Amino acid sequence: MTAEIKSSIAVIVVNYGTADLSIEAVESVLAHQHGGHPVEVHLVDNASPGDDAARFAQAHDERGWGDRVTLWLERENHGFGRGNNVALHALAQRETPPDYFFLLNPDATLNNEALAVLSDFMDARPGAMVAGARIERPDGRPVQAVFRFPDTRSEFASAVCFGPITRLFEHPAFSTADGPIQVDWVSGAAVMFRFATARDVGFFDPDFFLYFEETELIWRMHQQGEVWFVPDAVIGHIAGAATGMQEGRHRTKAQPGYWYDSWRLYFAKTRGVGGARRAALARYLGTGMNAVLRGLTGKSPDAPTGFWKDFTGHVMRPLFGGDPLEARPDGRTLKADWLRKSR
Repeated sequence: MTAEIKSSIAVIVVNYGTADLSIEAVESVLAHQHGGHPVEVHLVDNASPGDDAARFAQAHDERGWGDRVTLWLERENHGFGRGNNVALHALAQRETPPDYFFLLNPDATLNNEALAVLSDFMDARPGAMVAGARIERPDGRPVQAVFRFPDTRSEFASAVCFGPITRLFEHPAFSTADGPIQVDWVSGAAVMFRFATARDVGFFDPDFFLYFEETELIWRMHQQGEVWFVPDAVIGHIAGAATGMQEGRHRTKAQPGYWYDSWRLYFAKTRGVGGARRAALARYLGTGMNAVLRGLTGKSPDAPTGFWKDFTGHVMRPLFGGDPLEARPDGRTLKADWLRKSR
């Protein structure tokens, strides 16, 4: 009897300054059997400060990772999307690339045979281009992992953040279903892509440094087929450990400049310049209304620190008086400026 040929999977972990967590993420992949699917791991270090690269080389030797794990020790910080592209473009050059690739955050681990669950699901559904896993905090509480694509209405509802108005304008939320459900997009912390389709649409857009890049890629994948949430695949996630972001906002209350750049690029690329302008005006109006409503109750506005200056400079001016698709793909100057400002 001929042995069944299982679909192959490449797991990609992109690290920046979280060596211990990234090593745990890799170990969690190596600790599972994956239902017989051939699995390889690619660990990309984005020129982390400190000794992350040396620690990965040491772990590779001392833990016996061998050819199961490929290290990509980069000399510049590519950001998330381009960091993944380092491994993806190399895989695309193979005579036989993997059938799927799976993105795993460095602050996430496999809680079960998630890779087998997702790949088997996609094997059975040729129209499935993307499949996301259930994500849980260390205490077992689920993390929001399924979403509708952002648009003008959702931006206003999110910014105004006032019960009756928010409920009037927000999209109905996807439920955290007990079984597979088709959705718009899923969290990039734990998501599987059909490799051939992602290659055909160009992998990650290099214009994005950080944030919105997985949403934009899934937008393009969604044009080619289905996006699914598969809750039987379970991932543990220490939310915000790798990025500093929690519940969509940075722990310092200031948003990085490149977050605003990515917001603008996402809307301009997916909704067109007109749609991006409408979304920007909606967020502006909603944020102003939130400030007034919160002020009436003696509370501080919900907007991030420096919102008006940063949103005007990074979003409104390029959209209404400059180049809406202006890209700053290295992100390094913006990041340095933001870090200095937030200290």
